[in-house]
Amino acid sequence: MQIKKETIGSAKSPKAVGPYSAGIKTEQFAFISGQLGLDPNTGDFSEGGVEGQTRQALLNLKNILADNGLSMANVVKTTVFLKDMQDFAKMNAIYAEFFPENPPARSTIQVAALPKAGLVEIEAIALA
Repeated sequence: MQIKKETIGSAKSPKAVGPYSAGIKTEQFAFISGQLGLDPNTGDFSEGGVEGQTRQALLNLKNILADNGLSMANVVKTTVFLKDMQDFAKMNAIYAEFFPENPPARSTIQVAALPKAGLVEIEAIALA
């Protein structure tokens, strides 16, 4: 059995910072690579600390989904990587704005470091 897969992304989200795709879409799922809080226009982190970076990471994720016919309502699982678990409440408040109803399953993990010295990175799996 051969699975059909398509590389996806968005001009409204930052380009990948390594040899990987922003996302892969199959007939059933879309897998969105971890999104940092990078502004796609400047390549710099959004201002406002972990809150600003969380908002931008989720906007980047939302743009990839939207440009490929999906929405945040399609998301069934996310993983949040935090530089500092002390930022959990701040990240969580912003995250809740993007998933006001039926939020996806989620794991949140503190990591030693993130690419480009980011404070938060968020990846997602969505139903296609």
